[in-house]
Amino acid sequence: MTTPGTATRTRPPTRQRRLPGDVDMWVMVLGDLFFFGCYFVTYMVFRAMSTDEFTASQRHLNVGIGVANTLVLLTSSLFAALAVISVREGTLRNAQRLLLATGACGVLFTLIKAYEWHAKISQGYTIHNEFFSFYYVLTGVHLVHLALGLLILGVAVRELRDPRRRRPTIIEQSVLFWHMIDLLWVVIFAILYLMR
Repeated sequence: MTTPGTATRTRPPTRQRRLPGDVDMWVMVLGDLFFFGCYFVTYMVFRAMSTDEFTASQRHLNVGIGVANTLVLLTSSLFAALAVISVREGTLRNAQRLLLATGACGVLFTLIKAYEWHAKISQGYTIHNEFFSFYYVLTGVHLVHLALGLLILGVAVRELRDPRRRRPTIIEQSVLFWHMIDLLWVVIFAILYLMR
């Protein structure tokens, strides 16, 4: 009850907190993280059994290329996050541009990785070396996920271009999957390129 001359205090509307995307995408992301986690553990076990061989082989990777790819994917994650913010603010053209920039970073990552694979295979580092067998499988499965991520980003861009659709949850789901790809690469980069 208010008395004349006193101001009433109103609470600002509370926003309902929720996870971005939907449950199905989270199940997929967590399943992928579990799959990669098992492979990371397997790699660590094999590495512990042959530390000297793995360390010697690891020295043949170009850390500069790994850093470049890491920066490309981190930049792509920034673009993706900004796209979600743009969708929430209603600036859909900007969101489209940001998603396309995210995809361009994904393509650049793929080209750099293809160059690196070509260089290593040309130098004779193939799956007959235990370290490089892990390297090709981990980076190869990651590239498959990245290709799927590019496809999902394409669906999100199409969603933004169709005025009858434009569901923010589709954009959030595509960006969630993309962030997972980036997170996986950071772990792959750390254990393959940096860990000694």
